[in-house]
Amino acid sequence: MTDTLDAIAVTTIDGRPATLGDWAGKVRLVVNVASKCGLTPQYEGLEKLYREKHAAGLEVLGFPANDFLGQEPGDEAQIASFCSVNFDVTFPMFAKIAVTGDGIHPLYRALVAAQPAATGEGPMRGKLAGAGIAINPAPGVLWNFEKFLVGREGRVVARFAPDVTADDPRLRAAIDAALAA
Repeated sequence: MTDTLDAIAVTTIDGRPATLGDWAGKVRLVVNVASKCGLTPQYEGLEKLYREKHAAGLEVLGFPANDFLGQEPGDEAQIASFCSVNFDVTFPMFAKIAVTGDGIHPLYRALVAAQPAATGEGPMRGKLAGAGIAINPAPGVLWNFEKFLVGREGRVVARFAPDVTADDPRLRAAIDAALAA
């Protein structure tokens, strides 16, 4: 899995080619993000987490996606500006991708295959269903701000539901364990 995940091509938000392997040896928290979602304030906690743990080896990698109710309608320049102006985001951001459906990006296909179940799964799924929102079936990404934790060796070590925030003790414990490994 290491070679496969690290070799997957991605594009930075400013158009440069990259791979997840560009952050090899780091603990990577991969998050699908959106600027017009009820969970968008999570950017603040993700940035705080990044600043707190970056020197220890954590990278937060943000992948904008417009898969859920069109909640990321902007282009890369608009997304970058939104993140900078509203949340002072300094962690790496990437070009918009699909995280579900027929056009799912190979990165998300690999992440979901490696970790089909999410910690904290349940409350968000129930809220969406209660609001009459069509739910992406498991094991697919449920919604914006789902988090995949990739260890230093390039393997997915955990997955967290969208409503598990950056200060959640379960996420913090998993990050600390991955950083210590």
